[in-house]
Amino acid sequence: MRSIDRTLLCALIAGLAPLAVAQAKLTVVADHGGQSARSYYAPIAGAGVDEQHAYSARAEAMSRGPVREADMLPVHSDRLSPGSVRARHLTLPAGMTPFFIIGADPLSLRWLKQRGDRLRDLHAVGLVVNVDSATQLKQLRRIGKGLVLRPVAGNDIAARLDLAHYPLLITPQGVQQ
Repeated sequence: MRSIDRTLLCALIAGLAPLAVAQAKLTVVADHGGQSARSYYAPIAGAGVDEQHAYSARAEAMSRGPVREADMLPVHSDRLSPGSVRARHLTLPAGMTPFFIIGADPLSLRWLKQRGDRLRDLHAVGLVVNVDSATQLKQLRRIGKGLVLRPVAGNDIAARLDLAHYPLLITPQGVQQ
């Protein structure tokens, strides 16, 4: 074959290859049930998913109704566990609302009982970073007598403030147990 013919043949194959790939259809090899992942591919151009079947987080959330606090449980923060906390100074904004970190463990329950009055005086907000159920959260709220307690994953704050244990109180001046 002459070199011009080879060059022409290679150019023709290279030019047609993308068209062949674009026309390829996906073949389902196995389907073990579950929910179709098709909607997740909608934002990808050329994925073969039309706008009608595009995923909408808002539509999904609206179909379920309002999110309840019980829907957020259990909360587990693997970077934080009950234990001793050494007091240390922090420089945080002066107008910051004090907050405390607790779990549903016996140490946190005792700590909350002992410091409840001071926490209420400070208008501190509680972050419950390890709690399994709505029943445990209700127990904490009963002991907290009016304190605001929110179930929250605590790994991010643990990393940012170099924390490993709780219960603890964080004020603009620092960390204390």
